[in-house]
Amino acid sequence: MVVRHTRPARVRVAGRPDDVPDDVEVVAVKVAVDGVAAPDWLSRLAAKAAHSPVPTALRPPANGAGRSAAVLLLFGEGPQGPDILLIQRSSKGRVHAGQPAFPGGGVDPGDGGPVGAALREAGEETGLDPAGVEVVGTMPELYIWHSDNRVTPVLGWWHTPCAVHAASPDEVETVERVPIAELVDPANRLRLRHPRGVVPSVAFRVRGLLVWGFTAGVLDGVLTAAGFERPWDRSRIEDLPPEVVDLSARR
Repeated sequence: MVVRHTRPARVRVAGRPDDVPDDVEVVAVKVAVDGVAAPDWLSRLAAKAAHSPVPTALRPPANGAGRSAAVLLLFGEGPQGPDILLIQRSSKGRVHAGQPAFPGGGVDPGDGGPVGAALREAGEETGLDPAGVEVVGTMPELYIWHSDNRVTPVLGWWHTPCAVHAASPDEVETVERVPIAELVDPANRLRLRHPRGVVPSVAFRVRGLLVWGFTAGVLDGVLTAAGFERPWDRSRIEDLPPEVVDLSARR
């Protein structure tokens, strides 16, 4: 059942007539009084993302190699409009140390698949209550060669937000709800040149975070597909800071 919150006195059930039986509406009020249904733009994004082509550089190996993992792209509605939950990984980590990222990690046997893993990991890393999240879809599996992970991005709607924090200090240093408006602000967009000499990649500088690599690439694609992207200066290219290079070189 999809429930859309309008006002405390009445909740409409999507796809049902106004004369919904009283007992059904009472149940709807109980599950939706504190939240709202996923917005149309996110539902459209999920439908589009499910069949989006995977860039060659991110295609999983044909031989099935790699660890199964998942990340949660959790969208909510904040004071400045739609936002997304990001973490900054601990600088003490062995892989992707110090990098901003989506909450997530490896799929464990008890997770039941990528969706369960994304919600569990987000809970462990940020204190997120999975009961407040509506999963609206998944994206095709992507491969991160540096950590040998086959990652499934899971799209979620935070219908009932809760307080979040760095719940696992050994893995996470900070947690941020970053407004989409800040991510698409042309002043916060740039491309980064890696010392390995690869083609400069997209990046974001927001809330004191330099978001780059896999996370920035996925964000860039998602924001474009959702229709949020604004024109920005792609000729603005900077070198990846040395301290970031040093952390990213860990394995």
